Amino acid sequence: MSDVLDLARPEIVALKAYSHAAWLPGLTRLHANEAPWRPSGDSSALGLNRYPEPQPAALIACLAELYKVPATRVLATRGADEAIDLLARIFLRAGVDSILQCAPTFGMYQVAARIQGAAVIELPLDREQGWNIDARSLLAAWRPGIKLIFLCSPNNPTANLLDAGMLEAVCAGLQGRAMVVIDEAYIEWSESPSLATWLDRYQNLVILRTLSKAHALAGARLGAMLAAPELIDMAKRVIPPYALTQSSIEAVLRALQPAQLADSKLRRDHLLAEREYLRRGLETSPLVAKVWPSDANFLLVDCHDVERFMQQSMAGGTIVRDLRAYPALPHSVRVSVGTHQENTALLASVGHS
Repeated sequence: MSDVLDLARPEIVALKAYSHAAWLPGLTRLHANEAPWRPSGDSSALGLNRYPEPQPAALIACLAELYKVPATRVLATRGADEAIDLLARIFLRAGVDSILQCAPTFGMYQVAARIQGAAVIELPLDREQGWNIDARSLLAAWRPGIKLIFLCSPNNPTANLLDAGMLEAVCAGLQGRAMVVIDEAYIEWSESPSLATWLDRYQNLVILRTLSKAHALAGARLGAMLAAPELIDMAKRVIPPYALTQSSIEAVLRALQPAQLADSKLRRDHLLAEREYLRRGLETSPLVAKVWPSDANFLLVDCHDVERFMQQSMAGGTIVRDLRAYPALPHSVRVSVGTHQENTALLASVGHS
C-alpha cells in the first residue's frame, strides 16, 4: 500500500463512490431526473437545467496545462477551501488525529480540522526572521497522529514566501508520516515558481491552487488540488458528484484561453507596480509603524493605532482586514492592492505625506 493510502482513514480507502448519472452528452438525457427545458434567461452553453459533468474533462485538461502536471494529478474544487475540507475528511479521525499549522496563517485549516473533530497544533512563525520557520523546529514538532501539515506560501496574512529549502526538508522528513499541504493561492504574485514539480519526488506532497486571486475569478469558486493519483482518486469519491456549477465551468474555460491568460499576466504585472506604490505611500502615513515585504497581492501593515486606521479608511470609503484576532498581530491590518484610484483613495484617508 502507498504512503497516501496508509495515512488515509481506512473507511475512506474502502469507500465506494456515489454512482452519478452517466455523462453521455450525445444522447437524450432521460436518466437523471432533470427538467427538459431551460430556465428563463439561461445563456449557458449546455443548459442550467442539466447536471454538469463531474470533474469535466476539458476543465481538468486546462488546469493540468496551466499547472504543468498530468491530468491524473488534478482535482477541480470549489476554491482551495473545498480541497482543505476534503483533506480533513480523508485523513483526520475525530478525537484521534491532528493537523499542524504555522501561525499566523489562513484560518480555514483549523476550521476544517475542528469540524472533523481533530486537534490543531500550532507552531509560531518567527517574526524576527520575516515570518519564516526552520525545518528542524517543524520536524521536531511532529508526533504520531499529526496527519496533515498545512504550510501557506506565500503566507496569508503575513505575505511572505516560505523558504524552499525548508519546505523540501519537511517533505522529505515526513514521508510516510504526514501529508505536507502547501497552499500556493498567492504564488503568482511572487518571484518563485510553483512547487508542483516536486510531486513526482514526494508522494506525501499536496499543492493547493486557486483561480480566485491572480485570475480574478473569486466569484467562480474554482480551485485545484494537485497530488498523487491515489489521493486524487480518493478525493473523487469524497467530493459531491456535481460540486462545480455549469456557469463556473464555462467561465473558467473562457478565462484559460491563451488571449485571456496573456491579459491576466499583464494585469498581474500592473498590480505588482501598484503594490510598490501602495507600500511606499503607507510607509509615510503617521498611523503606520511598519509595512512588511510582500510576495502576495496584499500588504501586512503594523499600525500605531489600528482602530484609528480602520476608522479613517472606512470614512474614506475603503475597508481593510482587521487582524487583531491573531495573537501574533495585535496591531496589524491586511490591505489588498486595488486599482490606482482605490489605492490613492486609501492613502488619502490615512494621511500619507
